[in-house]
Amino acid sequence: MAAPSSLASSRLAAAAPAPQHHHHQNHQLRLGCSRRRAQRLVAMAGSGKFFVGGNWKCNGTKESISKLVSDLNAATLESDVDVVVAPPFIYIDQVKSSLTDRIEVSAQNTWIGKGGAFTGEISAEQLVDIGCQWVILGHSERRHVIGEDDQFIGKKAAYALSQNLKVMACIGELLEEREAGKTFDVCFKQMKAFADNITDWKNVVIAYEPVWAIGTGKVASPEQAQEVHAAVRDWLKTNVSADVASTVRIIYGGSVNAANCAELAKKEDIDGFLVGGASLKGPDFATICNSVTSKKVTA
Repeated sequence: MAAPSSLASSRLAAAAPAPQHHHHQNHQLRLGCSRRRAQRLVAMAGSGKFFVGGNWKCNGTKESISKLVSDLNAATLESDVDVVVAPPFIYIDQVKSSLTDRIEVSAQNTWIGKGGAFTGEISAEQLVDIGCQWVILGHSERRHVIGEDDQFIGKKAAYALSQNLKVMACIGELLEEREAGKTFDVCFKQMKAFADNITDWKNVVIAYEPVWAIGTGKVASPEQAQEVHAAVRDWLKTNVSADVASTVRIIYGGSVNAANCAELAKKEDIDGFLVGGASLKGPDFATICNSVTSKKVTA
């Protein structure tokens, strides 16, 4: 665990307007970062295996998902990466019955407790019953579109874990929060809600997804992502335990694609990815999974 103690007190620089020279340019918000740390290419700070999740969101048909599963089954994946995909609820059974066992299956959400009179919800027990191993909780679209708050999400995580579902726990700031220098404050507040409810972190992966980078084409630079990941790991060390900080995997999400994954993967505290749009393209998703090879760089 190599996060410097100064991270907890450092502040994020306000975002500078990106140049508009090229219409297709992926604009990046600026963030102050130690050049010495940014240039250091080392192995993972966390001790867990590289992790890549594919969040298919509200996309797909039986036909398109059959094609995607076929592409994933045919892909050659590096052995030292855990791979998980999250189809819409109604296609989980189709995916589970046709996808290679090499790739695990996740739900995109779950109810806060035991099933019952909760129209439109899916319980953790039901997900386990059809063979789901994971669930994504706290995604920005659940927070900011559906209106789920931090404590509600934290309680969901605790219940899912109690039913033997592993959890991808999402955190991340809005554009205006980053511009106001509140990225760490927001992420730490969201982390506290998880920490208040989770007692055993061995089945938890943290996904840092800056909301301004999700589906926008704007990607956090490797330095931006690394600084937040290191700060979250530092927060875990201070507020949970050094053991959890060194073992939990912290993955990045936000317009990750086949072209930018390798540079992001080189960063010490980036332990993998949660992928949106690119996870709907089998060959691209395989490339992202195999960016684990970029971790095999020594200082």
